[in-house]
Amino acid sequence: MDDRTASFRYVTAMTFNATIITLYPEAFPGALDVSILARARKQGLWGLETVDLRDFGIGKHRKVDDTPAGGGAGLVLRADVAAAAIDAVAAEGRPLLYPSPRGKPFSQVRAHELAAGPGMVVLCGRFEGLDERVIEARGLEEVSLGDFVLAGGEVAAQALIEATVRLLPGVAGNAASLDEESFETGLLEYPLYTAPRVWEGRDIPLELLSGNHGRIKEWRLNRSKALTRARRPDLWAAYPSGTDLRASETDDECN
Repeated sequence: MDDRTASFRYVTAMTFNATIITLYPEAFPGALDVSILARARKQGLWGLETVDLRDFGIGKHRKVDDTPAGGGAGLVLRADVAAAAIDAVAAEGRPLLYPSPRGKPFSQVRAHELAAGPGMVVLCGRFEGLDERVIEARGLEEVSLGDFVLAGGEVAAQALIEATVRLLPGVAGNAASLDEESFETGLLEYPLYTAPRVWEGRDIPLELLSGNHGRIKEWRLNRSKALTRARRPDLWAAYPSGTDLRASETDDECN
């Protein structure tokens, strides 16, 4: 084990701990080892470890799967193998998550809930999925990133962790930047601009150059409302004033 791996697996002194049960531990830390997430982990704000599911496989060849009961294509991760791996992890009050396209949609609200806790344990599925009995017996929380299917749960696990860890105190360079992001207020985030002032004949909106903080705030809110109404009618319907959009709030590119 080299120094980098030793650092990666050391989580004892951390506050927020993420444990990943996977057939591909080499997939981690992956994108979790760059930018603010890498810096925060080095600072001890959170910890990450992997558990190799293959270590709990059956027999000489460490078999972890078998054919579906009742027939059908593909293979299914065995309940006894998955349970042995889960039971080997000291959960210490952390929820056990299982990324699955049939799960409850993961949300910013759930990310905040997880960020307020001690961490998470994520079991990454493969093949056709996981034996239903271990999902029930170990109380796995199935979560979905959207209406699509991945080859395995590793990418989804990294997304769950990133969405949560970036909310931990001290991780984001400017905590105030989190307050106006998409979903934090029930709306999508407003459009963003920066230098140059004119690019390919396209100007930065004058409201953002006015220096009038009240005018800027109103412009941003209006754009957030218009974008949400156009792109996410489900969010717009749940927004307190979602049925009362003034004409002055609709005059932008998303209508």
